[in-house]
Amino acid sequence: ADDPGMSSSQNEQDNRRYAAAAGVPMLEPSDAQEAYDFTWEALRLSAQSQLPVLLRVTTRICHSKSLVRFRAERFPGPDTDFRRDIRRRVMIPAHARPAHKRLRQRLRDIQKLNESSPLNRVIDGDSALGVITSGIAFMHVREAIPTTKVLKLGTTYPLPLNTIRDFVESVERCVVVEEGDPYLVENLRTAGISVEDKPEQYRFGELTVERVRRIIRADDSTEPVHAGGKPPELCAGCPHRMSFNVLDRLNCIVSGDIGCYTLGALSPYEAMDTQLCMGASIGIGLGLRHALRDEDARRVVSVIGDSTFFHSGLTGIAEMVYNPPRTGHVVLILDNGTTAMTGLQEHPGTGHALNHGSAKQILPEDVVRAMGVDHVEVVEYGRALEQALAAAMAKDELSVIVMRQPCRLMK
Repeated sequence: ADDPGMSSSQNEQDNRRYAAAAGVPMLEPSDAQEAYDFTWEALRLSAQSQLPVLLRVTTRICHSKSLVRFRAERFPGPDTDFRRDIRRRVMIPAHARPAHKRLRQRLRDIQKLNESSPLNRVIDGDSALGVITSGIAFMHVREAIPTTKVLKLGTTYPLPLNTIRDFVESVERCVVVEEGDPYLVENLRTAGISVEDKPEQYRFGELTVERVRRIIRADDSTEPVHAGGKPPELCAGCPHRMSFNVLDRLNCIVSGDIGCYTLGALSPYEAMDTQLCMGASIGIGLGLRHALRDEDARRVVSVIGDSTFFHSGLTGIAEMVYNPPRTGHVVLILDNGTTAMTGLQEHPGTGHALNHGSAKQILPEDVVRAMGVDHVEVVEYGRALEQALAAAMAKDELSVIVMRQPCRLMK
């Protein structure tokens, strides 16, 4: 899901652009019922067109709740027989060239279907003002200006341009209200359809009813600043607290990763210096080790959780062993026995499957030894961690330290 306002993300990228870049149809629901209904329509469209379909949702759609009417019908299961189709499934250039032409034809066919799709609808109202919108912005528009004429788009790629053109011609003034990038505005203006965009300041953050009213008024004055809430923090008794106290005391340069422990960047620890994406802690840490002068390079420690380690940390370990920095490197795996940040899910290191039944357990220390790391140590307490980290940082060799303490919520 997109995250306008970055409630829990590091960017506000607008994933609607992926539909055009990948050449896949896109549907945008506006509430919980539509999220359910549009998923059915996406499955039907995918089966019919033999294309993936992007169901584009945002934070507010995902966090909303309402009663949903379920369908009694069952969607037919996929054909489980294998039929060889090399020209369709092996995209060497000779096969890809005609496949690209087929893709563009399918998208043209879908665009024709979208012109009459019930997922796009006009809400009649005062034709002095027309609003084109989609997703959660539709709900804000209906509350902010309930008497105006609205075109609600459910199929936002390929766009039903003839439907949109007819709507624009039916109103005296037409404003596009959309969260994030001016995706709709750019596409409509490229097609020669004249519409009004929102002022630049509303490109950032989530829309609200009041912000929609300001957009309609073309009000670009400074918005009131709302007081922030309580900042997130590590749970009481979390073993990561112990680890970040140690990292802070040893004055480490910490290359961090994605997980609960990312909160180590905040007060009172402020003991994480970089963080990008899952698994990046090892690659960025290695880059720092290669680039910094030796006295600073020896302070660099890559910190990664057990779930993230299995998700995308293994390639970093392979690079570390294959292309070691002159000063070596230290990787600290914070193993709390679960995927704590997103709800205590299982992973390959827990010994349990996703349904909590038993599964083969893979231990991080066994993996890194097998990949060629000679110095591997497993510790359970802060004093032992401090001693192990201090010793590893003083050596010009590759070290992996596993700090193993269970998540307090899981325990």
